[in-house]
Amino acid sequence: MVNDEVQLHLKHLLSMGEGLRVEYKEAKKTLPVNLFETVCAMLNRDGGDILLGVDDNGQVIGVDVQYLGKLKTDIVNLSNNPQKLDPPFILFPVERSLEGKAIIHISIPASSQTHRSIDVVYDRSDDGDFRVSEPHRIAEISNRKRAAYTENTIYGAVTPDDLRFDMLPRLRNLMLSRSPNHPWPELTDEELMLKAGLYRKDIETGKEGYTLAAVLLLGKDETIHSALPHYKIDALVRRVQVDRYDDRDRIECNLIEAYDRLMAFVAKHLPDPFYLEGDVRISLRDRIFREVVANVLVHREYVSAYPARLIIYKDRVETVNASNYRTKGMLDPKNVVPFSKNPTIAKFFAQIGWVEELGSGMVNIGKYVPHYSPGRKPEYRDGAVFTTMIPLPVIKDVAEKVYLETADDFRVKFSENFRVKFNVKGNQLDRMTEMILRPSSGRLLVVKELAEKYSVSVRTIHEDLRRLEGWNIVTFEGPPKTGTYILTEYGKALLEDVV
Repeated sequence: MVNDEVQLHLKHLLSMGEGLRVEYKEAKKTLPVNLFETVCAMLNRDGGDILLGVDDNGQVIGVDVQYLGKLKTDIVNLSNNPQKLDPPFILFPVERSLEGKAIIHISIPASSQTHRSIDVVYDRSDDGDFRVSEPHRIAEISNRKRAAYTENTIYGAVTPDDLRFDMLPRLRNLMLSRSPNHPWPELTDEELMLKAGLYRKDIETGKEGYTLAAVLLLGKDETIHSALPHYKIDALVRRVQVDRYDDRDRIECNLIEAYDRLMAFVAKHLPDPFYLEGDVRISLRDRIFREVVANVLVHREYVSAYPARLIIYKDRVETVNASNYRTKGMLDPKNVVPFSKNPTIAKFFAQIGWVEELGSGMVNIGKYVPHYSPGRKPEYRDGAVFTTMIPLPVIKDVAEKVYLETADDFRVKFSENFRVKFNVKGNQLDRMTEMILRPSSGRLLVVKELAEKYSVSVRTIHEDLRRLEGWNIVTFEGPPKTGTYILTEYGKALLEDVV
C-alpha cells in the first residue's frame, strides 16, 4: 500500500472500534499475553486486523521503537510455534506510523483449518475472543470450514510421488527472498508440507493425507486431473479474432507453474511503459498483473467446472473464475471486506512473496492502473463467477497501436529488422528501438527518462535522435522547449512492415 492509503486504512480501522474483525492491544515493550488467543480466534472465524500500540478505547499509545524489531521477530517465531499456535500460521507483522507514533499492524486472514492456542480452541464474536471447549462446538467450526473451503479435501491415496517435490528448492529460495529469517526453508519436505497445511488430519474422522491444496500447488499434471478432471486455465488474446482467439495458452499444470505461464503470457502480449517510482524504475505491467494473476489462482472455487480465463482484448484485460461468494454485484475497493476463498493456497503464495496481505491486491491495482491506463479504472464483480476488468491505454495512432498491442514479441522482430537495415547493435540498438516504439504522444521521447533507463548521458540520447532524424525516421515537431519527436511516414512504414 502507498503511504496515504495506509494511513487512510489505519484511520478507518480506528474509526470502526473493536469488533468481530478489529482488535486493539497495548504493547509498549512486550507482547500482550493474550495476543495469540485473538490470532487463533480470528483465524477460526473471519480474519481481521490487530493493531498493537492502541488501547481498548482506540487511543494510540504507540510501541517503544527500541523494541519494535524484537516484537516483530517474536510474533513471527511464535506464530510458527505449535505450542503457541497449532497448526502454525506464520504472520508478517508490519511496522506503521500513526499519529506520529510507531504501531504494529497484523493482518489476519480467515484460515481453512481449525486452530488452537496452547491447546485451546478460540472463536470470535463482536465482544471479543472466547474459549470453545465443547466437542460439538469445535466440530461446528471444523464443519463450517470444511463446507466453505474445499481446498481442505483430503486425498488419502496421494503420495509424494504424485507431487512435484523437485520444485521445493526454488520455493524455499522464494521464501528466503520474502523473509531472510523464514523458518520453513530449514524444514524437511514432509515437515514443510505439514506446516503449510498441505498435509493434515481430520480431527473428526481421523482421515489424514495430502489435501486438494497440495495437489493444486504441487501436483503432477496427471494427479491434478485425477482429482479435478475439469481443471484448466485459458489464456487468450482476442484482438482480431474476437470470436475465437489470436493466441492461446491452455494451462493444465499446477498453480506454481501456472503463475509463471500466465505472467509470461502477459509479458508477451502487453506493453510495459517506462515509469519511475521516485528514482527507481518499476514495471507497471508486473505490479498490476502479478495481483491479477494471483487473484485468479488463489481465489478460485476449484470444485466448480467453470474454467478460469485471462482474456486480452484491444481495450482491456478480463479475468473470470468460479467463486464461493459472500456478496453479489459490483465491488467498491474502498468498502469491500476481503474474504479468502482458499486460505491455505493464499498463505502459501504469501510465504513465497507472490501476494501480500489479504485485500492488498485491489489496493495495488488501484494504485498503478491510473499510470498504466490514464483516466480509467479497474472493475470487479462478484457472484458465482468473479470478474476483474483491467483497462488498457487508449490507442491513438499507428505508432501507439504497434507499441501497445504487440509488446515484447513485436519489439524483438522490429529490433532485428532495424539492426539488419541500419547496422546498429548493442545498447544503441535497444535505445533506438525504444525511441521508435514509444507512443506518439507528449511522452514519446523524453530524453532524461531514456538516459536514466539505459545508463547513458543526455548527450548520447541526443546523438541517437540526430541519427534517426538523418535517416528520416523521426522529426521534431513544435517549439524548441515544449515540442517533441514524432515518427515520420517512413518511420511508421518501418513499423507496418513488421505488422
